[in-house]
Amino acid sequence: MSALLDHSTAPRHCIAIEATDVRHLAAAKKRLDAAQRRWLDTSGFDAKPGSSILLADTHGKLARVLVGVDASDPLAALAALPMTLPEGAYRLAAEGVALAPVQAALGWALGAYQFTRYRKAKRAPATLAVDTATLAAVQPLAEATTLVRDLVNTPTEDMGPKQLGEAIERLGKTYKAKVRDWIGDELLKANFPTIHAVGRASHRAPRLVELTWGKEQHPKLVIVGKGVCFDTGGLDLKPSDGMRWMKKDMGGAAHAIALAQLVMQAKLPVRLTLLVPAVENAVSGNALRPGEVVVTRAGHSVEIDNTDAEGRLVLCDAMAYGAEQQPELLIDFATLTGAARVALGPDLPALFGNDDALADAALAAGRAVDDPLWRLPLWRPYRRMLDSYLADFANAGPSRHAGAITAALYLERFVPAGLPWLHLDTYAWNDGDRPGRPRGGEAMGLRAVFALLQQRYGKKG
Repeated sequence: MSALLDHSTAPRHCIAIEATDVRHLAAAKKRLDAAQRRWLDTSGFDAKPGSSILLADTHGKLARVLVGVDASDPLAALAALPMTLPEGAYRLAAEGVALAPVQAALGWALGAYQFTRYRKAKRAPATLAVDTATLAAVQPLAEATTLVRDLVNTPTEDMGPKQLGEAIERLGKTYKAKVRDWIGDELLKANFPTIHAVGRASHRAPRLVELTWGKEQHPKLVIVGKGVCFDTGGLDLKPSDGMRWMKKDMGGAAHAIALAQLVMQAKLPVRLTLLVPAVENAVSGNALRPGEVVVTRAGHSVEIDNTDAEGRLVLCDAMAYGAEQQPELLIDFATLTGAARVALGPDLPALFGNDDALADAALAAGRAVDDPLWRLPLWRPYRRMLDSYLADFANAGPSRHAGAITAALYLERFVPAGLPWLHLDTYAWNDGDRPGRPRGGEAMGLRAVFALLQQRYGKKG
């Protein structure tokens, strides 16, 4: 990882970065020479979060950096620096405001991200020297976040169902996992009718990709990710502003793939199954029509009220298949509803769960790693909103009320009683640039769920 260096291999003289705030600024000034103090006063540096100042030595060379921080938000503390400081090697000074080393280093790594598939990098990031333990903790998380961002940022022409499947194949080769898929009409033969129904109208065949890893005797963990590589809305066509960023509708799959990578890299003692239904929700003569009835893998008949509620359709067959393996835990990620964004905004993934203790543990894990989740209820009286007059239930309904909840209630019907399940309705996107959170694809809820899995299963020795 170019943005972080092991301190044992870093250049001998790394420039110190001192974190400070309004309360600690006076103490920071006392550590400076007279010329540096005068420069500090002249510049108007006030140590507010996000501010920084470069300080030279008597020879005019950069000697120290002061950065204003909010100690309660260590992830953002250093995130702006990799792309704003002069190129070179830096270290976090022992003096000043103490920052959580892993969070601060992770923020630095995330702030150094650039998506370079279609254009050259703007510049090389500055590097931060950290201790070996911090680097070992941060590197997998930063790599997984980069994977999510890269997958989501890639336009659909280069990230269709086939390419999403290839990303899983590469992951399988890296960690010696087994990968197989069902493509096109093979989905019908293997009884994945809703995945086929959503993806059949595209010139690129729908598929379900499965990765399995780990010892048979270990607890079974199933992770499912919504892989709608582009969503036109189907015959219930989206308007142009709603369709513009629908390359990101495979963000759930990106999270699921990255979480699988973290699980395998950490060698957690689980029997892992990753399932990604990968489709393009397109429009053509054989597109799924409103009013049709599809019988799902689980045997439920579903009336298609709205073809733009397609994510839950591709997920339900994959989840039913995953549940057949009788796992001890089922997790799904999906960019499922705009209603979740209306309720919680762009930064908070909506968490649903059928086990209160498990959901509480996920929320606590998110708080601990600065990757917050917010729980919404599986309010079962709202199932009536998905009533159908001719099928077991519909995939959507006439009311716009509680859209995230009714989507989760739809998925819950495919989770057998007694199987612990978590559903994350995540945005997977940053609308604007912020330190450590550049515009584009984003991992949201990934670190929280991985922390939960680490707590639940521990590390393999």
